[in-house]
Amino acid sequence: MFRYTVKRLIQGVITVWFIATATFIAMHSVPGDPLSGERLTNEEIRANLEARYGLDRPLFEQYLIYMGNMTRGDFGISFTQQNRRVNDIIREHFPVSATLGILAVVFAALGGILWGALTALFRNRLPDVVIMFLVILGISVPSFVVAGLSQLGLTSLNALFGVSILPVAGWGTLLHMIVPSLVLGLGTMAFLTRLMRSSMLEIINADFVRTARSKGLPPTRIFLKHQLRNAILPVITVLGPAIAAITTGGFVVELVFAIPGLGRYFVQAVQQLDYTVIMGTTVFYGAFLVFMVILVDLVYGFIDPRVRLE
Repeated sequence: MFRYTVKRLIQGVITVWFIATATFIAMHSVPGDPLSGERLTNEEIRANLEARYGLDRPLFEQYLIYMGNMTRGDFGISFTQQNRRVNDIIREHFPVSATLGILAVVFAALGGILWGALTALFRNRLPDVVIMFLVILGISVPSFVVAGLSQLGLTSLNALFGVSILPVAGWGTLLHMIVPSLVLGLGTMAFLTRLMRSSMLEIINADFVRTARSKGLPPTRIFLKHQLRNAILPVITVLGPAIAAITTGGFVVELVFAIPGLGRYFVQAVQQLDYTVIMGTTVFYGAFLVFMVILVDLVYGFIDPRVRLE
């Protein structure tokens, strides 16, 4: 187990290095000057920034400076936000994205496991047909469409009752989090429902389930201890990457619902060609995703004793 953990950590470090290198190359391939514009008309300020980040040096030297700063955990200072470090932007706004993502993951996981189990138990009957139709809609419809329709529905609902039942946008209270988290987790819930249904159908007619029925065990115990417990393992496998994807992939939802999360600043950085914010947040997101994948790999070995990690 120790050797496997060390091996996975080394692979994770190599993956993060590759992400950082690819991001650096991509950003320096984009046409445009990050130090242009009215905000940097002072030549002295421009010269100081070029010296600070090595922008007046050959590309390879810029890469060495960038990697050296990154290994020290220094992502630099934003080119567009005055006197604001990228580390501060991540520290202040990632908790908002993480909170939204955690709520979305809870909604997606509980809904996916519940609906997936029901569709398997009622296979080819009305509950199965209705739920799978909704699942197809959840997978097919983009999140920005769902977000827009949700806001329209909230506006109509609040106007109908003459009172604000749920906020249309903003952040700060639990009521502000409900609708955005549902919208953000809808696609993942639909995917987990299909995965849980397939896994559950394989388990229902397994030999150990038939043995449990022949022993006269109660249906509830068979469902919870034998069917659900074994069918949920594939869901756990994809749950780690799903957590990272939801937590770091709420750009559109944060923009639509005016949530001050990290994704919102990433989109603004792309629009303004803010090199340091783009590269810093991309590396941070990549490292977070790699960490979650490694964590799930390790936890999976403890959940299922049949798994032997080599």
